[in-house]
Amino acid sequence: MNAHEIDYKIFGDDMQCVEIELDPQETVIAEAGSLMYMDSNIKMETIFGDGSSQNQGIMSKLFSAGKRVLTGESLFMTTYTNQGIDKRHATFAAPYPGKIVPIDLKTYNGKIICQKDAFLCAAKGVNIGIEFQKKLGTGFFGGEGFIMQKLEGDGWAFMHAGGTIIERDLQPGEVLNVDTGCIVGFTQTINYDIKFVGGIKNTLFGGEGFFFAQLSGPGKVWIQSLPFSRLADRVLASAPSYGGKSKGEGSILGGLGRMLDGDSRF
Repeated sequence: MNAHEIDYKIFGDDMQCVEIELDPQETVIAEAGSLMYMDSNIKMETIFGDGSSQNQGIMSKLFSAGKRVLTGESLFMTTYTNQGIDKRHATFAAPYPGKIVPIDLKTYNGKIICQKDAFLCAAKGVNIGIEFQKKLGTGFFGGEGFIMQKLEGDGWAFMHAGGTIIERDLQPGEVLNVDTGCIVGFTQTINYDIKFVGGIKNTLFGGEGFFFAQLSGPGKVWIQSLPFSRLADRVLASAPSYGGKSKGEGSILGGLGRMLDGDSRF
């Protein structure tokens, strides 16, 4: 194996964290800011890129870091290495409510394609790169743009996503239409395309947008029930407007609505 052989435990239900067990000199890499806590004798180091290649030159490091910028991530990642003589633990938490998905990359031919912000942490040796969408329609309307993340290697990697995670194993020729924001990841054998919703009423009033993501088997797909973009939209829609007052707060209808909702502030 090229990647370090780590062990792990996942804690929690809707606000999960993953505890990584490190043998002496084992290392886990993680997104900057994802650490929850760690034992003593673990050395934390900030690096360019993912550190998957040994003895990288400066240009290789800059190129690796530049790829992460294209996916909207930080230039830097953080490594956590057990420098003690006993097992030590480092724990990482997802940035919003949802689930953590453990992926053993060697069981999926060494590669998983996922949404741009799905990666949480991985064993050292796993490569976190970019996957370009070759079809113009998929890039423009697929919800993820032309660039997605790819996780490559033969070790454990951990994705996070919002809400509940559904795993689907698609048979050859089996097609699944998914809301473009609900895709977490899929194996490299999946064909990813887009499909027009169709119908004027469906398009204008269906609330699902103009396109579906169309995933064709064979392969495995991970789907999330609550994309962060959908959660953010709901929070913004419910947030107070200018002056600290919610929409309609100064109207009779606004006050009546709050009374019916059990809100005494009228």
